[in-house]
Amino acid sequence: MEFSDDSRAMNLVPEDSTPIDPDESAGLRLSYITTRAELNAAEAINVESGLRWAGRSRGLDELLNIDFLRELHRRMFGEVWKWAGTFRRTDKNIGADWWEVREAVTDVVRDFAALTTSKGLAWPIDEIGVRFHYRLVSIHPFPNGNGRHSRASADLLIEALGTERFTWGEKNLVNASETRARYIKALRAADGGDFDPLLTFVRS
Repeated sequence: MEFSDDSRAMNLVPEDSTPIDPDESAGLRLSYITTRAELNAAEAINVESGLRWAGRSRGLDELLNIDFLRELHRRMFGEVWKWAGTFRRTDKNIGADWWEVREAVTDVVRDFAALTTSKGLAWPIDEIGVRFHYRLVSIHPFPNGNGRHSRASADLLIEALGTERFTWGEKNLVNASETRARYIKALRAADGGDFDPLLTFVRS
């Protein structure tokens, strides 16, 4: 499969995101897609469909489950990518080694199930959501769509805990922008243990 110049060959994701492996790129369902803009548009439609599916009220037991997280990803990206909902089988420039992904995601759902079902929450709800998002996106479980998936997962979690979903800068975080740059900077601060910028960003 060949792509026009503005898609940067196999790298159909934003310049500061993780490239898609050639084998993963072969999983594209839509043959008309040759540019990043076309991919973004197709994924945006699919993501909206997936979020509508996820939108009904769900309990913590359902949300904090590895099968639900995989199904959410499949619903958000399955009309565009054949491998949607399947954990990646290649290593990336970020995230866990591919063979550790399942165990790492299992650890996340187990840890946050314990945090949210114990007497009294360990952190304020916003911080629980931010840390849940950060843990998931840092693992990078899927070949693509990890930011959108982990943001949706965090929104569903905090909603189940009784508060409103995050605003995430009120901008599309897929395309390069000042808002996306602030988001990436906040994630990098969290890499160093400082979650304050991310906590501020998610309500901006």
